[in-house]
Amino acid sequence: MREHDFTCVLSRGNWHRLGGVVNGEYQQVSDNIAHWAEEESEGDVDTLVAKYMDMGYFATRLAGNTHYFTAPTGKGTYQFMQLEIEELQEVVDRPLVERDWFPDSIEELLDPLDYPRLEPEPVGKSYYRFRRITPIDKMMQEISVGNDTSHSLQRFFSDWQASSACEGEPFCRHWVLALREFADRDGETRINAKPVTVFSGELPNLPEGESISGSKLANAVHTYDRILGYLFAWYFMMLGSKASNYTLADAVLKDQMGAYDYLPKRDLKVLREWEAKPYGV
Repeated sequence: MREHDFTCVLSRGNWHRLGGVVNGEYQQVSDNIAHWAEEESEGDVDTLVAKYMDMGYFATRLAGNTHYFTAPTGKGTYQFMQLEIEELQEVVDRPLVERDWFPDSIEELLDPLDYPRLEPEPVGKSYYRFRRITPIDKMMQEISVGNDTSHSLQRFFSDWQASSACEGEPFCRHWVLALREFADRDGETRINAKPVTVFSGELPNLPEGESISGSKLANAVHTYDRILGYLFAWYFMMLGSKASNYTLADAVLKDQMGAYDYLPKRDLKVLREWEAKPYGV
């Protein structure tokens, strides 16, 4: 770890996952409600409900923040390490069971859709937990070539390397990858990766290509780049936004075919290749 220059580039919060079980005095009964419910129910949710109806137990959840650290490992766009550290706080979520509530399954007991929630009072102190460390270059080699999502991500990296964006700080100082593991049809574990900007504060809206052109559009995209902190930022942010924003690329290309020349040649080449075969991430 010491040989890499890790920098905290992003913190993402407002997520939660299942927690454990506490008694009426908020003393821990179990730190894993799923395992606890499976053992206590003996395969029958009604047994569990009857057993703990008058115990005054509460289900908890883990409120979390993920802190992303990145470190370049080479000159390539995806040559970097990504370290994820979770900051967790267990909070009271809801009564474990109530008299007028009869869940149909253990799954409903664990995560009911329509159930009164309590004020999320903390249970104990917050703590940090290692989530994972990922060598992104190795991950990219392992991702299936036939996967459309990974192909788009590969193009995203390639476009960065081919454009003026690479003239500044490394890619990993401006973006992280939100990683999600899933099982494919054969039960094999796969990873889905989506680029997420590390820009802090309120993200500005992309310029509206449908309403401005010429010098106004040139000023708008350059201003956007300055706010984001790197060249050609509007293009990469466009790729991660909804398709309706693609009109911006059309407007810029239309300007370049006219009397305006406000894009570096390398960026214009990337944009024209995107026009020939559009994609998004």
